[in-house]
Amino acid sequence: MSRTNNVISQRAGWSRFLRQMNVLSVVLRVLAGLSQRSPILAIVLVICTATEPSQSETLQHALATAYTANPKLDAERARQRADDELVPQALSGTRPTLTATGEVGLVRSFSRSNVSGSVLHSMTNSTPRGLSVNVSQPLFDGFRTSAATAAAEASVLAGRYALSNVEQNVLLDAVTAYVDVVRDTALLRLTQSNLDVLREELESTNARFDVGELTKTDVAQAEARISGAVSGMSQSRANLARSRAIYERVIRRPPGTLSAPASLSGLLPRSLDDAYKVGESEHPALLSTRHTIEASDHEVKNIKGELLPSLSLDSKYSRIWDPTTSGVLDTESTSIFGRLTVPLYQAGSVSSRVRQARQRSTQRRLEAENIRADVRAAIVSSWDGLIAARAQIGADRQQIHATTLALEGVRQEQRVGQRTTLDVLDAQKELLNAQLDLATSTRDEVVAAYTLLAAIGRLTAPLLHLPVAYYDPTVHYDKVRNKWWGLGADSPN
Repeated sequence: MSRTNNVISQRAGWSRFLRQMNVLSVVLRVLAGLSQRSPILAIVLVICTATEPSQSETLQHALATAYTANPKLDAERARQRADDELVPQALSGTRPTLTATGEVGLVRSFSRSNVSGSVLHSMTNSTPRGLSVNVSQPLFDGFRTSAATAAAEASVLAGRYALSNVEQNVLLDAVTAYVDVVRDTALLRLTQSNLDVLREELESTNARFDVGELTKTDVAQAEARISGAVSGMSQSRANLARSRAIYERVIRRPPGTLSAPASLSGLLPRSLDDAYKVGESEHPALLSTRHTIEASDHEVKNIKGELLPSLSLDSKYSRIWDPTTSGVLDTESTSIFGRLTVPLYQAGSVSSRVRQARQRSTQRRLEAENIRADVRAAIVSSWDGLIAARAQIGADRQQIHATTLALEGVRQEQRVGQRTTLDVLDAQKELLNAQLDLATSTRDEVVAAYTLLAAIGRLTAPLLHLPVAYYDPTVHYDKVRNKWWGLGADSPN
């Protein structure tokens, strides 16, 4: 009878082991086939496709959705369209101004006069009306308009690169949200699979306890591991729910069945020096601050122009009806003047603003140095993070292979009485931890790769070939740059 129970127990153990090894063997075969490619979330892809063969959503489609629907990005585009209006506002300094004034009033006058010793009283009422038209054409304003226009154009360019930087951050947030959902889905399935194995282990332990082969301690150890696995699965569910909520906030729709991202090996720099060179020349934050410095320099010239003379041509036409009661019905006049204004003293206000603008220009230059240092630090951090993640993936693969063999050996040794139930549970735990580590490290590699791409300024929709119409900020700029009038807001492209 004892021998029969041993045979049943042995078959149950092998059944559990083969079920577990079924998934692991698939994982190892796929990982081995990916030796020439980036192992981005390979284990997660296998787990997802093994249980959900339905059509999956790719990272590119998720990024395309975030690119077109993220409110943070839409707000930044609206900010850029508002900045476009700085140029026509500056150009208005050379354009004429035209004003028309109409007036109508009621005048009542009372007078007393002495005529031949008699005091005479008189009262008159009149309704004077008038119309005037004024035209003023600036001829010279101390180069203020040209300086203001140059400053506005530099500010628009700085804003475009700032918009590009926000686009990068939004896309990076979308990538992180995407792979977090993929990772947490894989972790939940791994913990669920581990719980199933532990429950089968408990059944086998109870069966062997009933025939006297194991003690109550073995049963308690198995039950304790199940309780821990249930707790871990609850935590995994909570983590997945949080990741799904972040995904919906960033990408603006709930996640479906997600698939593993494609490799970025063709887009990443080959060395750290190459990354530095690309980042120095292409990172939008650096390009934005360079144009900000240019704008601040032109602003100094703009304010200094207030110290120079200005020349304008002013003309006026006016007509007044019933101006007096002396019988004049109306008067009409036309005038034209050349007006030269020479500032002599402005109470020190303009001089103070010039000094202030120079200090702000110095501030922008110092901020540019900080931004350059931040970009270099981000490149180093993401580069080292990518190398570390790839090394971790290799270590995790070896650990999975070793712990799989160790678990098989411990189970066999348990059957001949050389290992305890606790030894089997520990080996199972080590295998689970290795699987969880691989899912996490593959996620970290994806994030590090895209972070490096953002650090060098190349995490853009065109370079990623997103299936979406790319936003072009020059379209709105070209519409409004030379616009002389009109209140209608042009629709964003």
